[in-house]
Amino acid sequence: MDITPYIDSLRRDLVAAAETGDAEVKAAAERLAMALDPAARLALMEAISHAASEITAEMPNGSVDVRLDGRELGFVIDTPMTAPAPPPPPAPPAPEEPEDDGVLARVTLRIPESVKAKAEERAAQAGHSLNTWLVNVVRNATHSDQSINVDIDLSSLPFMGGDPFGRGPSRGNRRMTGWV
Repeated sequence: MDITPYIDSLRRDLVAAAETGDAEVKAAAERLAMALDPAARLALMEAISHAASEITAEMPNGSVDVRLDGRELGFVIDTPMTAPAPPPPPAPPAPEEPEDDGVLARVTLRIPESVKAKAEERAAQAGHSLNTWLVNVVRNATHSDQSINVDIDLSSLPFMGGDPFGRGPSRGNRRMTGWV
């Protein structure tokens, strides 16, 4: 921080105040202004150092120092590095719910006919009945956020004349579905 503009402003104010006097008063004011330069610099530096001390006192940790580099004032702000807080331990995994506990529940679902038609299309594309497809959609919506539902059509992949899943040539549906 260069304090020269502040010292110059003080000098101009002193000379301007002497303008009301005669030539002897003006000359005395100019000599006085030149003599006050070092004292004014010292007074400003002390004021700035005091301000830095007050700021340091208000800081929870660290400090603000004022350093003199030639005629320039520099500020050094020292804040200790705080270690980042350790991440919270992972939540314990939720107990796994059985996929199929053997108990079935009946639900009546009322949906618009257009939604039912689209659901039937999607079920047919997946190679499932509408009921199975809806069960899978509900299972997907209520399953863990970390799992991914996989439904892959393998019919376009050549398997060198045989089915890699051992289902034989009579089964034409080549889909792989499940949870990962």
